[in-house]
Amino acid sequence: MQWTDRIRQVKIVLVVAAVVIAVASLVVSHFLVSDLSKEERNKMETWAQALHTLNNANENTDLSLVLSVLQGNNTIPVVVVDSTGMVMDYRNVEISADNRKDSLSLLEKEANRMYRSGRFVKIILTDDPHADYQLVCYDESNLLKRLATYPYVQLGIVFIFVVVAIFALLSSKKAEQNKVWVGLSKETAHQLGTPISSLIAWIEILHENYPGDDMIPEMEKDVKRLELIADRFSKIGSLPEPQPSSLNNVISNVVDYIDRRTSSAVLMTVNMPNHDVVVRINASLFEWVIENLCKNAVDAMEGKGKIWISVIEDGYDVAIEVADNGKGIRHKDLKSVFKPGFTTKKRGWGLGLSLAKRIVEEYHKGRIFVKESEIGIGTTFRIELKR
Repeated sequence: MQWTDRIRQVKIVLVVAAVVIAVASLVVSHFLVSDLSKEERNKMETWAQALHTLNNANENTDLSLVLSVLQGNNTIPVVVVDSTGMVMDYRNVEISADNRKDSLSLLEKEANRMYRSGRFVKIILTDDPHADYQLVCYDESNLLKRLATYPYVQLGIVFIFVVVAIFALLSSKKAEQNKVWVGLSKETAHQLGTPISSLIAWIEILHENYPGDDMIPEMEKDVKRLELIADRFSKIGSLPEPQPSSLNNVISNVVDYIDRRTSSAVLMTVNMPNHDVVVRINASLFEWVIENLCKNAVDAMEGKGKIWISVIEDGYDVAIEVADNGKGIRHKDLKSVFKPGFTTKKRGWGLGLSLAKRIVEEYHKGRIFVKESEIGIGTTFRIELKR
């Protein structure tokens, strides 16, 4: 177990490290995008100044430098419009063949979108600030768009990685629990086998020597009970095959067993249909489930109270409810009652309900849960099965 715990700790560390790396990468990417956006803004201001110089050029203007700046923009989409919104020029804006006829309106829409997003540089054509002007509207380059999108893609990949890692951790934990259950069950069945065989042999000897003794049949019942327990443990360690069985008989067997082993202060009431309710179950294991629920009810009532067992048919579903008027379960403990090791008793392993849940849900593909519970009033457990 120490080795598996160490592996689990390593997995958790890897998941935490992946999250930290992803967050750090997102922060760094955000600053990079911000810096590149400012850099593109500076480039477009320079480009707009070069365009203004070209519009006001004379014979003394060095056009080679101006044209070099204007032609050097091969990445940033630009649309130049006048004060009325008419397109004067554009660069690096892709226009598909289907939209060439409406290219002017398309460019006007693009310029309007760029303007609304705040990406534009205003060029005053003359010294008069109220005179005509041009707007150099620009968009983010493809590189900047990709860099801005990359953190979200990265975050999605990290999220998927974390989900898969958590799923692997839960699966690993469940697999470890299954191994513990199987190993414990097989070992228990194996350890019980030898003394049971010896007890059977001793009973045979007692029959021969004391054929009329009234205690021998009672000893036989106890040995058969031990055989049943060993059989249950052996089935827990394997995959039992459900068979069509009568729930009426299962409930009756449990009631007879519990009734003989509890005080007369515990009253058990059974509500079942008059006809046999047949479902595909492993009768031996399912009796174990009902026994555990009834024993928990007796403990909750501290040996005095009432237990109600009901079998309810609902179309293709069958439900079994075990209710008591015991001390009830605290609301904060309702999610933990089926976890291995959880118990409110001073003595106990806390495995009864966990075992019941495993038998119902894994072996019979059913469902078991606390239907209702109130402190000082009682608790109702419900089992739901498909026919």
